[in-house]
Amino acid sequence: MHQGLKRLLSSGAATLLLATAGAVALPTTSASAATSLTNPGFESDGSATATPTGWSTYSAAGQNAASYTEAGGHAGSYRLAHWNAAAYKVETYQYLSGLTNGTYTLSAWVRSSGGQNSAYLALRNCGSTEQRTDLPPTANGGWIRLVTSIAVTGGQCTVSINSDANAGNWLNVDDLTFTAGSTGLAVKGGDLSSLKKSEDKGGVYKYASGSTGDAMTVLNSNGMNYVRLKVWVNPADGYNTKTQVLAMAKRAKALGMGVLVDFHYSDHWAHPGQQDKPAAWASYSTAQLNTAVYNHTYDVLNALKAQGTTADMVQIGNEINDGMLLPTGSTSNWSALAGLLKQGANAAKAVSSSTKVALHLAKGGDLAGTRTFFDNAVANGVPFDLIGLSYYAYWHGPLNDLQTTLDDAAARYGKQVFVAETAYAFTTANNDALENNFLAANVQSGYPATQAGQAANLRDVMNVVEAVPNGRGLGVFYWEPAWTAVAGNGWDPADASSGNAWENQALFDYYNKVTSAASWFKHR
Repeated sequence: MHQGLKRLLSSGAATLLLATAGAVALPTTSASAATSLTNPGFESDGSATATPTGWSTYSAAGQNAASYTEAGGHAGSYRLAHWNAAAYKVETYQYLSGLTNGTYTLSAWVRSSGGQNSAYLALRNCGSTEQRTDLPPTANGGWIRLVTSIAVTGGQCTVSINSDANAGNWLNVDDLTFTAGSTGLAVKGGDLSSLKKSEDKGGVYKYASGSTGDAMTVLNSNGMNYVRLKVWVNPADGYNTKTQVLAMAKRAKALGMGVLVDFHYSDHWAHPGQQDKPAAWASYSTAQLNTAVYNHTYDVLNALKAQGTTADMVQIGNEINDGMLLPTGSTSNWSALAGLLKQGANAAKAVSSSTKVALHLAKGGDLAGTRTFFDNAVANGVPFDLIGLSYYAYWHGPLNDLQTTLDDAAARYGKQVFVAETAYAFTTANNDALENNFLAANVQSGYPATQAGQAANLRDVMNVVEAVPNGRGLGVFYWEPAWTAVAGNGWDPADASSGNAWENQALFDYYNKVTSAASWFKHR
């Protein structure tokens, strides 16, 4: 994840409890309650109906009519559309009554041009605080499933679809359900591996108010509840070792946060195309590498346990699309790769059976590649609890590809899934001498390189993970939110003068203030 390197819990359970400090119970869902909605697929009326059966439409006086059905549904023949050639504000809604009090989840398939002042699903007048889920821009025409939950306390609720749109903006909604159950994300995390070095080199972090604070505390106050920490074996600068992981884990646990330990099994960055062996292991045989992986994994995790900060989750390898400890552990030699992965997983479980083991690929939008890897992992008997995927919109494709991949992995392997890395820029301007990874050419439609665009991108990634069926969408980790431009904290551990190509994707701006995107950790 730097210049020149990356251009680029239990299976089947409805409820997951991470069993140590920072643990969060995963919300449950239920398919037992039938939908109370009338005409949820907008099929009852045919095309071009002004007010679909069962639904009502409201536009303020002087606003343009913009709500109707049209051909081309998600599953059926028709869909709801909001569109007008002139600017418009419209709400399409349905009032439900006679509900048994409890928590309900609205699910809907949506797509949108983007560009609206606002476009969202809402559950309102339900006896508790209104809940909203914003529609993401899907200019590629792909449908995305969204969910939102609410507590019904008065036996009634209104399902609402809203647009405050500019001329020509459009949205489509189809195939809604309103069922008993709840949703949410158990894990809302950030990779803070660079933070200790930044602090040692003089890095400063501030709340939105401008007051200075500890970066981890600032992010935690915005709802971040998990910390991801990478481990290198013998890095040139002495950072990202067991020493820093132990110190950072103490800080995280003191804030009530969970800890994910990300083993790279290298002296420096490991990612697709670069999975170098540590120098000390370079001449090892396969058998010796298996022993080294076990011992290294056990050593770090056991030290965490000994200080009272047992890891909640662990990654055996980082973005191991092509394998790890190459060339020995290549995906072209699955027997060897499986042996290495088993050693890491077995070491983690030997320290703590409650620690969840994840395998992590950089294939957030790659359904076929994800299937190929995990089919081989399963066939070779590799034990794992979780599936982690990196997803960067500017490298891995549209959100509907991410959703397809996550949904398929969760169902195919009966595992919970999470986005192990994601990020987006709040500016294309540079804040040090090294060109950034994210440039003007990387700006995605509907997501300007602004704080609002960064926030919308994180929001929409979180929404897609939340919508994974059967409670299997575990959460999201933002990659290196505190890696700001601090002299001496560059990408190359062997070069103290190297720069940082990531500062415009941090969650702290160039005045060191936390960006508005961080607040989305509270909303999910």
